[in-house]
Amino acid sequence: MTRYPHKYVVGDPLFVKVNSLTSIDTEIPYSYYSLPFCKPPEGVKDSAENLGELLMGDRIENSPYKFKMYTNESEIFVCQTKSLSSEEYKLLTNRIDEIYQVNLILDNLPAIRYTKRDTYYLRWTGYPIGIKVQDSYYIFNHLKFTVLVHKYEETNVASVMGTGDAAEVIPVGKPGSGSGSDIPGYMVVGFEVTPCSIKHNPESSKNLKTYNKYPSQITCEDNTVNMAIKENEPITFTYEVSFVESDIKWPSRWDAYLKMEGAKVHWFSILNSLMVITFLAGIVLVIFLRTVRRDLTHYEELDKEAQAQMNEELSGWKLVVADVFRAPDNPALLCVMVGDGVQILGMAVVTIMFAALGFMSPASRGTLVTGMLIFYMILGILAGYVAVRMWRTIFSGDHKGWVSVSWKAACFFPGIAFSILFVLNFLLWGSHSTGAIPFSLFVILILLWFCISVPLTFVGGYFGAKANHIEYPVRTNQIPREIPPQKYPSWLLVLGAGTLPFGTLFIELFFIMSSIWMGRVYYVFGFLFVVLILLVVVCAEVSLVLTYMHLCVEDWKWWWKSFFASGSVALYIFLYSINYLIFDLKSLSGPVSATLYLGYSLLMVVAVMLATGTVGLLSSFWFVHYLFSSVKLD
Repeated sequence: MTRYPHKYVVGDPLFVKVNSLTSIDTEIPYSYYSLPFCKPPEGVKDSAENLGELLMGDRIENSPYKFKMYTNESEIFVCQTKSLSSEEYKLLTNRIDEIYQVNLILDNLPAIRYTKRDTYYLRWTGYPIGIKVQDSYYIFNHLKFTVLVHKYEETNVASVMGTGDAAEVIPVGKPGSGSGSDIPGYMVVGFEVTPCSIKHNPESSKNLKTYNKYPSQITCEDNTVNMAIKENEPITFTYEVSFVESDIKWPSRWDAYLKMEGAKVHWFSILNSLMVITFLAGIVLVIFLRTVRRDLTHYEELDKEAQAQMNEELSGWKLVVADVFRAPDNPALLCVMVGDGVQILGMAVVTIMFAALGFMSPASRGTLVTGMLIFYMILGILAGYVAVRMWRTIFSGDHKGWVSVSWKAACFFPGIAFSILFVLNFLLWGSHSTGAIPFSLFVILILLWFCISVPLTFVGGYFGAKANHIEYPVRTNQIPREIPPQKYPSWLLVLGAGTLPFGTLFIELFFIMSSIWMGRVYYVFGFLFVVLILLVVVCAEVSLVLTYMHLCVEDWKWWWKSFFASGSVALYIFLYSINYLIFDLKSLSGPVSATLYLGYSLLMVVAVMLATGTVGLLSSFWFVHYLFSSVKLD
């Protein structure tokens, strides 16, 4: 990972690495060397990878492409493959049909390709393996590299130090490397590639060795394809490289990948969310100030006799006073889901905050996923505490069974996640994809789960069992009160309530989906953090309003309804992801790809449901507790 400027002296070697072949057509990544490409003379070696990269399906390996700093070279021969067997030919043509892209990396920068459309240029990362024209398949076998370099000035260090990454950016001079001396050095600030399809003469490249000069001139032009692939014929690979001095400074070198094209839309999504919140906040305010306050003051002003008389005429939420804190159905499951919800929400807040502060930039591949895993495991302590404390509150301070609740909280969501990933992994193993999580990594994840997450959840559970439970302000009768028949099913309201949180989220959701499935870089974590805060506020407000409505019609079963009132946003996210699959990922081909997409979407939806449902239940619990502690009842 190059997180600091690396100074190269003229003539220093630069090595290009290759990542997995990817396609937005199938979403199944494959290893670069699964196709008949040239291998480096020293053999294929894996680059050091972190947990996040492995989980994301990245496989970074060395490649035969290497340059010398600030040394332009052309007509460099890489290799001539063996004659293509029928299987290799079929595999190549399939990969070209499925629009697979080759992803190259130099000094941690992915290769960019520019294509002209009318009057402007489109920017892509990577380049296609080949192209189909009429009935023939052509392979891009000649690469024209352009490396943008910026002169290394000692003052650069001072300017970068201002970013707060001082420890990481001060270059350490190696003896003899010329750091700090008068030898001019350069930093890589851009990496562009133009792929061409060139018809080479197999005879003239027969006796050439890697990095020899190709005997005839190679002219690489856009929009011309000459190298058709045929069975039993070899393919010759060549490349050229030119170095261009650029004004781009090292800290800005990622700007080309992160152009702020969506900024206006992001502002629109936040304003849209704010309007929804203001509208809901108005309703909540009306309920609080007018109805609740008026009821309470009116109730307190009456004398005993009038109160006794009024008790007979009482209506609405005051009638359920002896039932409102009755234990819900399946209390253990509810406690476990709330505990896991707090853990997921905490992980999301901390991860997005760190990413917004720039600790998880796209330059450090895999750190986002690694960070999420670490934060999730550490926050197991919170899951155990909340689940057990809630369990004790529901059962008026009885802490029997806290071990069982902690154990369930430690296993509930990770168990669902492992089950989904395990099934999807079988599909990926079957396809020989690099997206398949290696068995060794599965073992590491299970060890992390049982050695870190589970013990921390038990520690949290222990503290939850020791903490004081929340005392109810009113007593609960032995015999439950009958709920009067409702005009419409209450679950209909609960499911409908999810539309409001979804309204605050859906524009941002499009950007998140595009970054996951279209291979775009997601970088606007500041916006995402604001949207997350707004989502939490809307979920709390929706649940409050719905709980109050249920209590007013004498329906005291509010626990689960308040959880699903805000948790039902997950249902709409799942419907949206199906809509995205049908209309935006039209090209997604094959049942394996669609199953992968739906499997990962389901995992995301379960996590969202637990997090949003938790917000709804905890805010409703606070509201009901506050409401009934304000009532003076004999």
